[in-house]
Amino acid sequence: MKKKLALYTIPDVNPDYPEFIHDHNITLIEGGKVAKYLHLERITGVKYDNSLHQKLYQLFKQAKLFGHDYELGFVDSTVGRSVITSEGKIRFEANPFEPLSPNVEYGRAYWLDRHVKAYAIRHELAHIFSVLPFYGIFRENSLLVHFDGGASVGNVSVWLWRHGQLKLIDYGWQLKRLSSLFNANALNFFILGVKRKQHNSLPGKYMGFAGWGQYDKNIEAWLKENDFFEDIWHDKRRFFDSAKRRFGWDKKHFDTKDKFLQNIAATVQYYFVRETLEFIKQQQQKVGADYLYFTGGSALNLYLNKRLVESSMFKDVFIPPCTNDSGLSLGAAAYMEWLDGVEVQEHLPYLNNWELDCEQVVDDSTDIPKIARFLMEGKVIGICNGFGEVGPRALGNRSIVALPHSKSLSRLISQKMKGREWYRPLAPVMLYHVAQQVIGQQNFPLISRYMLINFKILPQFYDKLAGVVHVDGTARVQVLFNREDNPFLWDLLTYLYKYGVLGLINTSFNFRGKPIVHFESQAYEQAREMNLDGLVINGRFYQLK
Repeated sequence: MKKKLALYTIPDVNPDYPEFIHDHNITLIEGGKVAKYLHLERITGVKYDNSLHQKLYQLFKQAKLFGHDYELGFVDSTVGRSVITSEGKIRFEANPFEPLSPNVEYGRAYWLDRHVKAYAIRHELAHIFSVLPFYGIFRENSLLVHFDGGASVGNVSVWLWRHGQLKLIDYGWQLKRLSSLFNANALNFFILGVKRKQHNSLPGKYMGFAGWGQYDKNIEAWLKENDFFEDIWHDKRRFFDSAKRRFGWDKKHFDTKDKFLQNIAATVQYYFVRETLEFIKQQQQKVGADYLYFTGGSALNLYLNKRLVESSMFKDVFIPPCTNDSGLSLGAAAYMEWLDGVEVQEHLPYLNNWELDCEQVVDDSTDIPKIARFLMEGKVIGICNGFGEVGPRALGNRSIVALPHSKSLSRLISQKMKGREWYRPLAPVMLYHVAQQVIGQQNFPLISRYMLINFKILPQFYDKLAGVVHVDGTARVQVLFNREDNPFLWDLLTYLYKYGVLGLINTSFNFRGKPIVHFESQAYEQAREMNLDGLVINGRFYQLK
């Protein structure tokens, strides 16, 4: 059986910045196991890089991947279904008028020197199938929901998996009003001071900022009356004048320390979660599904995920670590395997392996006590172990870690070392049995393995976790269920726990505006730029100061 090669490489409509297309990626899969994966930004150092169509030929040539007979799959998007690489040696196009369905669809490809048949894979299906490399085939009677800013024919699609068959239930742009709050709403851009060209960064920032405010039903009514001030790009005064008339808020500028603006953000967040939850509830009631598989950029919203898990609508909720567009080629490759009747294996999230040779880290306990002592002295360490994580979350292989007990240390890492905004929290990583103590519950959803849900921390642990507990009393905990999840991190946390340390700050190894590091050379360079105290490379510790 042929290897499957899936690519998300559709060109954007804007050559200056990623307006619609971002996070180009490649997956090579064989026999249900991912052999190679590339998130383009990790090797180019360009955040959200969408230039794969310009680099694909050279990347494959350098990696010596030509000369193999692949089954090809190309993921489409809302801006089109065709690709031509810069030198013209690789081309693809598909019928732009095919309706959305779970059925196989082919396009026409020119691969180096011959015409070949290639899969045309819907953006929606690629998102849906991106869960398979991490959870295996869908459970019987499952609702599959994709929700993002825009796919091929909508921004939401709903599917039912029953008796081994995939059935389309609903799709379209009916939730565009919700996704637009985070990618096209002028007021929300102004509140955070985010430029329109930086729209991909707004959702994550807004989620952290919203935690500082409180939901207000009067603010919600006012926002709805004014269409959430979505189009005030050239007329900020309309917002200021309206806020003064309605609430007596007499300001002429935006300040993230302002409580009224914080309450607006909290209200927008609450509205987004409530409305999305209601939509999914309606879909669940149509078909009576037992499980939910949730994908797309909106599945990065921690507050939404928490409500879904706690709603009791489903027996379990599954979200992949690469639920945003960085997982499209993985989903496409898994979809092609499914079409061929090949069982996709379950993987750890450490699949970012392009041009990396070392998957295994040194399994040697001699450096663990040294690293632990360094951390207990208040030092900050970068980790670059094995293959990198897929998706936007650092899960221990490309992380910056430190003790979680100090607000000042947390601010140092977040604001000074990483250059992040003051209102954004850092997240912790914990062993399963420790998470049980500090959260006060016995069982955790599997999505907590990927930092995709937040939890209320019990107040008696606030002091020991002061650096990772958000202002609303929550923390986005990464739970390590067993040693196999990440042996190095498990051993380090186990050693630290003997000295009363409950977990570690775990934040992505990157500076603001840059991708997470990929190569060892990038790790050394950024560690020195950020003034880190130490560095772990494939299990070996190096003191930098």
